[in-house]
Amino acid sequence: MRDSNLPYGKQWLDDADIEAVVNVLKSDYLTTGPAIQKFEEKFSNYVGSKYSVAFSNGTAALHGACFAAGIGEGDEVITTPMTFAASANCVRYVGGTIVFADIDEKTYNIDPIEVEKKITAKTKAIIPVHFTGQPVDLDAIHQLANEFHLVVIEDAAHALGASYKGRKIGALSDMTMFSFHPVKHITTGEGGIISTNNEEYYQKLQQFRSHGITRDKDKMTKTEGAWYYDMQFLGYNYRMTDIQAALGVSQMLKLEGFVERRKEIVKQYNEAFADIDGIITPYQSTECDSSWHLYIIQLRLEKLKVTRKVIFDTLQNKNIGVNVHYIPVHKLSAYKNIGYNKEILPKAEALYEGIITLPLFPAMVEQDIKDVIKAVKEVIQYYSI
Repeated sequence: MRDSNLPYGKQWLDDADIEAVVNVLKSDYLTTGPAIQKFEEKFSNYVGSKYSVAFSNGTAALHGACFAAGIGEGDEVITTPMTFAASANCVRYVGGTIVFADIDEKTYNIDPIEVEKKITAKTKAIIPVHFTGQPVDLDAIHQLANEFHLVVIEDAAHALGASYKGRKIGALSDMTMFSFHPVKHITTGEGGIISTNNEEYYQKLQQFRSHGITRDKDKMTKTEGAWYYDMQFLGYNYRMTDIQAALGVSQMLKLEGFVERRKEIVKQYNEAFADIDGIITPYQSTECDSSWHLYIIQLRLEKLKVTRKVIFDTLQNKNIGVNVHYIPVHKLSAYKNIGYNKEILPKAEALYEGIITLPLFPAMVEQDIKDVIKAVKEVIQYYSI
């Protein structure tokens, strides 16, 4: 057994990152300054979008995207139940109604066939989530969006560095959100961003993150001088700081290396677990290139003597910091209490009962990987029928 706990995810910071932050601390700008624009431009160049708007966190960014898309009272938005709560909460923040569509059994992503079943006259948008870093079937999603005149807001919190049919995730839909929480591909401490090719969305997002305030003379009916500004709608203080942005710029320089290291670890996991009868390893599409935010094994409970909880607890006791991603959103109290307890999403619910997330992050050393593999093999073998 390991001497210390191995987390399921962790940031990688080096001296260059620290120096970038220190340089901002010594500068004239700590909040909104030149580092923000530099980060946004660097990010757009990477994903191939015309615009990027940085936010204080990914949830705030999704809130902004829903506002920019004009979602409001009476509008329905379809998303997956297999995601973090923010993918659904953002719709409720603007007064919309969330609708859950079941998942594809292979990819664990939202199933476009199930999405189509949920479309009504009230449907305004789709929020597909690239679960674990593997892109959704965007061709099918876009076909539905075009047919029914829907906005597509990709939740790519897991998918920075991923590609769909040879194109980077981030410039393929109306808007795309990325997260920079410490367990993600790069970190700004907390932080998020929306990438888009739509100038109208871009301008709304910029204004939304800063109280709804503008100083743009072309947007105001009057001006009284250089100091003058106008608050044109109820926005929020969702700005990223220059401290965060400087860290983001530095982290972007290492992104490709981070993604490649994740792929190397996944390769070792896949090879080690390929012949274990008690688990199913992640499906890998030949049309997509996952950026592997998470490595999730699915337990074949019919092959095991015990529940998922026993497997989970045993691995935790061996200092392997496993996790579960995610409790289906419609099963959470804040959704059950408003009627979602009647939702029937059998594929998502069945998947949840048997999944475990294994440690996966670039700072893992070879011994860490060996420890995970050894522990999983021992536990599954011990509890196999």
